[in-house]
Amino acid sequence: MINDAFRRRSLMVGGVAALTAAVTGASVPTAAAEPGGPRAAVLEFADPWTKATGLAEVLRRAGFQVVALDLSRPATAQSVDLIAFGSFTNNDSRYTSYVGQHASSLRDFAAGGGVVLDLAQSDQFGAAVPYLPSALGAVRTDADFDTVFPFAAEHPLVAALPVVSGRVLTGRAAGIRVSWETVGSWRAMRVLMTCTAAGASPCLLEGAHGAGRFLVSSLTLDKCFDAAGSSLQPASALRDSVAFFTALAAYVGRVRAGTAPEVIPTPMPPQPPTGPLVGHVDEGSARLWARPGLDAALYTDWTCTVRAASGWSTTVTARLSPANDDTLLVDVSGLKAGTRYDFTVVPQRVAPGFAALTGSFTTSPPAGAPARVTMGMGSCAPSTPDAIWTRILNEGCDSFVLLGDTPYVDSGDLAVARTKHRAFLAQPEIARMAASMPVWGTWDDHDFGGNDTSGGFAGKKNTRTAFVDYRANASFGHAADGTRLTARTEGLGVYTSFRRGPVEVFLLDPRWFSRTGPSWADATRQTCLGEVQWDWLRARLRASTATFKAIASGMIWDDKGNAESDDWATYQYEKDAILDFVAAEKIPGCFLLSGDIHVSRALNYGPRVGYDLWQFIVSPMHGSTIPSLNVPSPHLVHSAVEPHVFLKLVADTTVSDPTLTATWINRDGRRIFEVTRTATELGHLA
Repeated sequence: MINDAFRRRSLMVGGVAALTAAVTGASVPTAAAEPGGPRAAVLEFADPWTKATGLAEVLRRAGFQVVALDLSRPATAQSVDLIAFGSFTNNDSRYTSYVGQHASSLRDFAAGGGVVLDLAQSDQFGAAVPYLPSALGAVRTDADFDTVFPFAAEHPLVAALPVVSGRVLTGRAAGIRVSWETVGSWRAMRVLMTCTAAGASPCLLEGAHGAGRFLVSSLTLDKCFDAAGSSLQPASALRDSVAFFTALAAYVGRVRAGTAPEVIPTPMPPQPPTGPLVGHVDEGSARLWARPGLDAALYTDWTCTVRAASGWSTTVTARLSPANDDTLLVDVSGLKAGTRYDFTVVPQRVAPGFAALTGSFTTSPPAGAPARVTMGMGSCAPSTPDAIWTRILNEGCDSFVLLGDTPYVDSGDLAVARTKHRAFLAQPEIARMAASMPVWGTWDDHDFGGNDTSGGFAGKKNTRTAFVDYRANASFGHAADGTRLTARTEGLGVYTSFRRGPVEVFLLDPRWFSRTGPSWADATRQTCLGEVQWDWLRARLRASTATFKAIASGMIWDDKGNAESDDWATYQYEKDAILDFVAAEKIPGCFLLSGDIHVSRALNYGPRVGYDLWQFIVSPMHGSTIPSLNVPSPHLVHSAVEPHVFLKLVADTTVSDPTLTATWINRDGRRIFEVTRTATELGHLA
């Protein structure tokens, strides 16, 4: 045991310097508490919440020789045995930059017999530990705990800790939780400690890679001192931290010597299934989606059986895709127009306790035949249970369109985006709706990246990947060569279109390409759509024979009236080009759809395209309105600052002059306002 006088000198001489260096980025001087002990390279950060640090100091007290991680050199050139990232260091750009640039070197360091320790991190900046080899995985969640239980009690990192009433790491400072952003899912790693007695919510995992180890933790065992070097933890808690890191010193030595315990991965229990979701459905085919929650390595092959009331059935096989977050996409063909089908999705091998995924859908009416379709639409949706989704079902909607901010992701981290999409679709009310009707979607700023973000957003590849993983549109933008993407692969944008009976919807992507180059409409200005999307839109509009054509965008088609730039008034030259094209080509039946502004509005711009052009704005589906965005306009016909609202769009070609009726409805069923137009009024010849 280090006596108090030595501890005081060590902290004042080495600890304060380490604390200062953690904040400023200066080098931490090498100082061996135990000459000849293992060497550790440390990167730590005094986060704004706890304002605490101390990793370098507790490692010294535990017998390590400590140096600052040299950010200019790869992991394999650090000349150390342990690389340790302190709690919440991922809030520091030095961490994200280093692990991004040197991910392969960190893997090589471990493969060569080194140990990498990653303590508690913020899930919004790195839910998935970004540098782990592909065979391993650990994803953090928002869950925080004040309890820790031994799971692998015999493991040297756990056995060193005193157990009090079945728990370890007790008696820590009330303001610094012992586990933050606890691990929610993992792959091929051994669980050593958990935050619940039942073994859920791991807070320390061990993964083997080559001769070395990765340790992923949500523990804050390093958060011991303030910037002045004073202890923020009770004496017993500080002793626990030193005990853990002392055991870590011995463990690092055993890893180097090849005598560390074998890593036998802890199987992750099945996760609750997400879905099924009915995606794109046309006259003769359907695309079905699900995330069953089972291990993709064990339950790779799946069977989907689709049945009609007539007795007809078909069976389709599909594979669970680890590359798409263990999701399943089933394409069913050979269907009959205007027909209801039920479906069942099961694994091909027996999965004890797994309930079959079931749902239903109705194929689109035949194009050109008289029909009546009832389509729901909405934007800015809640990620908590909400009766609005049940109201959509009760109103008789046969399909639904998500117009963006559905859900709110607000992160460029892939694991965060996937987690938020998963949580959104897992809501019981949404799940019931999505399993019973076709659902299509585009994105707006919050599911693309963050408020008012444009195409320069650094994380857009990740948010697109998550969007593609959790949607079942017929297509997702285009590939680098401009071809339309029907597969769930890396590409550009997420725009798509679909037809359901008398309505065709063109779901634009005004985010991915925005401000990434000159506009095709005005080379002196920045683009919004990008040239390939513009070419696609023109071709699709020309080819459309639908009576009614919705040109849909998450952002509104006029000026929001605030300081933000994510509206079509910012790109007026491209908006004008679109409308001029509709007018010049004499394309009938067009109207505009949008959301975003947390206000619902109906605007009539007069004969802008050769007939009256309407815009229907529907927002929000959640409970937060923004009254200031209900701005005056000479074109405004109706408006309401109304929470929990969706649009019910009924297109009816069974009458002599087909009608389009848009009704804004709240979750209680109250009609807010309504607009009805005939095909003649929307440019069709009588």
